[in-house]
Amino acid sequence: MWRRYLLAGTVLWLAAATPASAFIAYVSNEKGNTVSVIDTDKWAVTNTIKVGQRPRGIEFTRDGKFVMVAVGDDDTIQVIDARTQQVVDTLPSGPDPELFTQDAQGKLLYVANENDNTVTIIDLEKRARLGDIQVGVEPEGMAISPDGKILINTSETTNMAHFIDTATHQIVANVLVDARPRFAEFKRDGSELWVSSEIGGTVSIIDPAKQAVTGKVTFEIPGLRREAIQPVGIGMTKDGKSAFIALGPANRIAVVDAASHKVTKYLLVGQRVWHMAFTPDEKYLLVTNGVSNDVSVIDVPAQKVIKTIQVGELPWGITMVPQ
Repeated sequence: MWRRYLLAGTVLWLAAATPASAFIAYVSNEKGNTVSVIDTDKWAVTNTIKVGQRPRGIEFTRDGKFVMVAVGDDDTIQVIDARTQQVVDTLPSGPDPELFTQDAQGKLLYVANENDNTVTIIDLEKRARLGDIQVGVEPEGMAISPDGKILINTSETTNMAHFIDTATHQIVANVLVDARPRFAEFKRDGSELWVSSEIGGTVSIIDPAKQAVTGKVTFEIPGLRREAIQPVGIGMTKDGKSAFIALGPANRIAVVDAASHKVTKYLLVGQRVWHMAFTPDEKYLLVTNGVSNDVSVIDVPAQKVIKTIQVGELPWGITMVPQ
């Protein structure tokens, strides 16, 4: 774990060689103001951590030693020690942080602040706010390209994916997508960027080199009105062959062939499915269901829901120890 020391008024962080726990998931419960800890061997909640108000975005640090959670109504990022499962620190974000992403080295954190239309840059080693990037209205989705050169932010009201040069922190392109983009995910080879549009009901496929939409994933579920199908979270397998899309109040995960961009199957999960995380071996996918207050466990090879785990109130985000 990291240990904190005070020296002449300066906070110092020293790394200790404590291995991270494997196959542990952390779930942010937006209304419960808690984080649920799930042991994926037991498929059970083993701890509930009290955090700040309205926790949403959640992610392990690259070294697996800490979990960061955006507590929107407290305007900060709280840091949980993965060994002790206690809140040990805070990081300085802007107002109403929602989602965030890290660079490959885990040195910089980029945070989307919904209330002031900025992305805050945080130095994780110094715990210092380095500056802000002005983006569109209601920024949310965050992703970084596999080569680390481009940062993506999606703005819900502007309906754009903003391409930001990580060297200059300047916007180099704005790509228009369908209404209310919520999440962005690169294929691991960097060939495609996928952006979900909640109200538009689509996932836009963007060519990062051309900075243009080249296709869209569309959805059709018998018996459901089109407006009930609202794509949010995206999970993509490491080999880039399959994608899983959370469809919100449609209560389904769409399984998508990532080459053809066609839906091959719909999996019925809990109510208002939001975000997801794979286990490190990609045998299982865990998805958060906001209204039913639970997490559905999907057997990835079988493409089948095998278990439901009750968590806190209005589960939103989920993170797994890094692969």
